[in-house]
Amino acid sequence: MHSGDLVSSFAEIAREKDIDRDTLQLIVEDVIRSMIRIRFGSDEAFEIILNPDYGDVQVLHIREVVEDYDLSDPVTQIELRDALKIEEDFEVDDEVAEEISISEFGRRAVQAARYTFRNRIRDIEKQNIFAEYSDLVGELVVGEIYQVRRREVLVLHNRVELIMPREEQIPRDRYRKGDMLRAVVKEVRRDAGSNPQVIISRASPQLMERLFELEVPEIDEGIVEIKAVVREPGDRAKVAVVSYDERIDPVGACVGLKGNRIHAVVRELSNENIDVMEWTDDPFTLIKRTLSPSNPIEVKINDTLDPPTAKVVVKADEVSQAIGKGAINVRLASRMTGIELDIFREIPADEEDVEIEEFSDEFDDEIIQRLRSIG
Repeated sequence: MHSGDLVSSFAEIAREKDIDRDTLQLIVEDVIRSMIRIRFGSDEAFEIILNPDYGDVQVLHIREVVEDYDLSDPVTQIELRDALKIEEDFEVDDEVAEEISISEFGRRAVQAARYTFRNRIRDIEKQNIFAEYSDLVGELVVGEIYQVRRREVLVLHNRVELIMPREEQIPRDRYRKGDMLRAVVKEVRRDAGSNPQVIISRASPQLMERLFELEVPEIDEGIVEIKAVVREPGDRAKVAVVSYDERIDPVGACVGLKGNRIHAVVRELSNENIDVMEWTDDPFTLIKRTLSPSNPIEVKINDTLDPPTAKVVVKADEVSQAIGKGAINVRLASRMTGIELDIFREIPADEEDVEIEEFSDEFDDEIIQRLRSIG
């Protein structure tokens, strides 16, 4: 094989794998030097001139001219009589640069070089994928679904396989091959010798943040900031926002005219219900806002416990709203505030107590027992 043919084939592989010119040049030179070391035992007496753009390569064997019969190292020296066969005016102590063809290394050496080159390219691909997607953790990516499995969905993004495990999916989503999918990069895993695994998620709170950034210019511009997001994917979520411009209502900015902004996010997340509230550093006010649509009458926080707890009193007809179906509202509110919330109904002095069993149609037995235990 001609030297140029080998380099051209290397360059073609590199283009397919999107390997840059400088990296290609380093790999090709390294591979050729490996061939030289196998044949000659050392590559110190060799110079490689490479132009991968045109597939040109020269392998020059540089040797010092010595007197006839005074040869001590055939790799670094050449006898005068042999040097004169190359060029008639060589003298002792001159340097001879003799070009070596790749074909002189033999077919098996060339095949080994191809194998080594592909392995090096594969290793660089792995490194590039790991570095690129590590920088994208928490960021939005859009890819095409190419395989739907029982435990995971495989997505192609810039020719890289992304994996969405079942636990990172929205239960209501229906995935079909060929559909485009939005998700955030959750993590990049790499085991020794294996390909990096890029894990994506549609269940992550960060996906909701990225979607609001797309739909709400004030967030993208830094006027409105998302302070916290808690989700039960596909069911309900709470988003707390703050405005750094007193003229801008952060909740209104996120909802949009006639709800157009928030509806776009809701549709993307399979009609997940989203409560948007204004953030506050005051825990009492934050608890009240997170328990919307109920209006707590009283909040008592016990911060001596870890995590802290709070007794929240609401009107009797708002207990179900405060707790939510399957306790989802109080669960999300507890996660948002970092405080374990216990809901109590208001008991007016002039009214009889209401039997907890009256709520049996709205809550399951476990929640009924919990409410009974806390009074």
